[in-house]
Amino acid sequence: MTLLRSSLENKKSLYNSALLLAIITILYNLVEGIVSTYFGYQDEALTLFGFGLDSFIETISAIGITHMIIRIKKFPTSSKGSFEIIALKITGWCFYILAVTLTISAIYNIIENQKPTSTTAGVIIALISIFTMWLLIKVKLTVGKKLNSVAIIADAKCNQVCLYMSVLLLVSSGLWMLFKIPHIDAIGSLGLVYFSVKEGKEAFEKAKGIDKCGCH
Repeated sequence: MTLLRSSLENKKSLYNSALLLAIITILYNLVEGIVSTYFGYQDEALTLFGFGLDSFIETISAIGITHMIIRIKKFPTSSKGSFEIIALKITGWCFYILAVTLTISAIYNIIENQKPTSTTAGVIIALISIFTMWLLIKVKLTVGKKLNSVAIIADAKCNQVCLYMSVLLLVSSGLWMLFKIPHIDAIGSLGLVYFSVKEGKEAFEKAKGIDKCGCH
């Protein structure tokens, strides 16, 4: 009985950790979205601005994940509720809209030869994001494996897309800052388009009950 009680308390503690990580993800994405869109607009840096918009979409996704963790904690064998499905569909459409917007903006910037005034903020934000995403992925995987939760492990692996986007932002911003390579900012934003379409597709698949993540 003592061992059973200890096991249940440990499981409860792990779910609380998973919930805390989901809340941290929401708050981080909100702050990252605000800061990135602000500096992206100020510096006329399309990749950074698009990265910020993606952070807001990731916030919607993280809210759905938070709801999922609360549901699994209470009812381990339950399936997706309507809230999670709606959140996934909204996330999917937002990613597709972002992809179209960034594509049009990138083409316009290339035609008009628009250049960022600075990409220093992009480099700094990217470095912070890379470290933060790496840490979140590592801790989420640890918690997910201890709980033997496929859903939490899948969430951790899907966070890798955020890490890839951060690396893309770092590369495009760094190359412009160091070498002023023409159109590198527009090219970087088109890289975000690829990940946005990928994430949008996966969101709709999850809404249909296809729980896979092609991020790993």
